Amino acid sequence: MLRKPKILVVGSFVMDLIVSTRKVPNSGETVLGEKFTTAPGGKGANQAVQAARLGADVTMVGKVGADSFGQELIASAKAAGIHTEHIAIAENVSSAIGNIVLEVAEGKKSRNRIIVVPGANFAITPDDVAFLKEEIAGYDMVILQLEIPMEINELVAKYAYDKGVPVMLNSAPSAPLSKELLGRLAYISPNEHEAADITGVTIRTDDEHRMADVKKATDALMNLGVQNAIITLGSNGAVVANKGELLYSPCVDVVEVKDPTAAGDSFVGGFCTGYCAGLTHAQALEFASYVATVTVSRMGAQPSLPTIDEVIQLMKEQHFDGFDLGILEPLRG
Repeated sequence: MLRKPKILVVGSFVMDLIVSTRKVPNSGETVLGEKFTTAPGGKGANQAVQAARLGADVTMVGKVGADSFGQELIASAKAAGIHTEHIAIAENVSSAIGNIVLEVAEGKKSRNRIIVVPGANFAITPDDVAFLKEEIAGYDMVILQLEIPMEINELVAKYAYDKGVPVMLNSAPSAPLSKELLGRLAYISPNEHEAADITGVTIRTDDEHRMADVKKATDALMNLGVQNAIITLGSNGAVVANKGELLYSPCVDVVEVKDPTAAGDSFVGGFCTGYCAGLTHAQALEFASYVATVTVSRMGAQPSLPTIDEVIQLMKEQHFDGFDLGILEPLRG
């Protein structure tokens, strides 16, 4: 029987400004776009919202600006049921924005290009997270990303490690990681490009070489001190590996891909929620793949993140038989 996990997310809030276009302009070129929308996002907030919508008890720690975007970002987190009392307001820095260009050429899968202006995310200070030194012991897992100062990630990871709380680092966007931080991670979840930046191992996309390259990359991550390595491979699925296992889950390719934004965040939120609730690594990997599949079938970041009921419905529609879906019932509240 699964249980309701208690998850802490320390990370970013970003208001996404999304332009859809059939053609991405070249340098010096102007094109007419198709549509403009805004949507709450940020890797930290996305992962927190996803975990909450899947049934986890989630607390978010982060910072927004004293502006309308900041108000909207906090409101979105509250609407998902997240505890928001530890979200700070930066008076002299704007909320972060993400400039997303979404290419929607007919007959092709949508592709995105994203520029993030970090704003208040980089105004988080050690004082803002000092309360976690003791309180962090009350959580089942801590989720971190790299859209806030590395100093904060290092500090929170140390607090968690010292209290025996597992830490998941979604190592995006790519950045150098210290030996100390890597050694305090129970999980790391890069995509294939971020994994290559950390390990120097290029993961080739062809069927003949992919898994051998994945094995080299996950072995390298564990040699750096990480206990478990998760690598997402886009349309080629995902893996989770540790000293005793290398598990693979293919992409659940059953929907029209409308917007890949937040797919990785959705996967991380799904895996952490599933595993902390009591699923095995193999089960959590499959569960997270279905969670991300729902996400890419919708537009926007947080608006696309599914509830536990929506994920279970898709699994039923696809006649999923990897494990008894009845064990997910406690997550439905």
